[in-house]
Amino acid sequence: MVLSLLQGVVGNPFGNAVSGPAFGVLNELLGLMRGADGGIAKPSRYEVIFLPPVGNQTNIFSTVINAMRGDGTARSVSLKCEQISMPGRNIDTAPDTNIYGPVREIAQGFSFADIDATFQLSSDHKEKKFFETWQRISFDPLTWAMGYYDDYVGTIQIYQLDEQNERRYGVELIECFPKTIAAQTFDYSAVNQQQKVSVTFSYRYWKNLTDEARLPQSLADSLATLARNTVERQIRSRIPAIINRLTR
Repeated sequence: MVLSLLQGVVGNPFGNAVSGPAFGVLNELLGLMRGADGGIAKPSRYEVIFLPPVGNQTNIFSTVINAMRGDGTARSVSLKCEQISMPGRNIDTAPDTNIYGPVREIAQGFSFADIDATFQLSSDHKEKKFFETWQRISFDPLTWAMGYYDDYVGTIQIYQLDEQNERRYGVELIECFPKTIAAQTFDYSAVNQQQKVSVTFSYRYWKNLTDEARLPQSLADSLATLARNTVERQIRSRIPAIINRLTR
């Protein structure tokens, strides 16, 4: 688009009558590309946060993954995420044949596809061990009995960052878990390459974190907010006037 505008200005037989508006549009476009509120989203600027489940504490691997949260392993996994897909959403439809004329599609539900992520590995493979531990919460390694769903599902947050590393858009994957840890290839000829692992995540649905604050609250959330505000007002009313002025 920028190139076509420049060509139109250079080869303009009508003089300034057209070149002036063309330069105005070009400057407006460049302003949007460089502006703090606009700009261009770049796929290389993102942040990922993995929040594994707390799990059932009778499962030893729940204890292990909770320790990984505290010792920096979970943060290291987030930083080593070399590539990840922002999830999409599909509206499932079916043809409505109970009408005259052309058939139309009507919505019947939502569906969400699995997402893939690639991680750079440390020499001790702690990033892979993190997801192996997460997976092992879903079953008992001694009896092979499968665990409860709520014990092994967690959340993943994915953010688009701008040039100042500010979060401009974000989604949260709800009830997710590492479904597949891909096989790895060892190769004598790959001397200068870093070992990586791909992980596929399954989840129930995702929500937009950016717009969440602007959405209407449910009745339960509204009542909880009202209760908190009421308690806060009661506490503040009992604070001496001098302290109340200092806290403003």
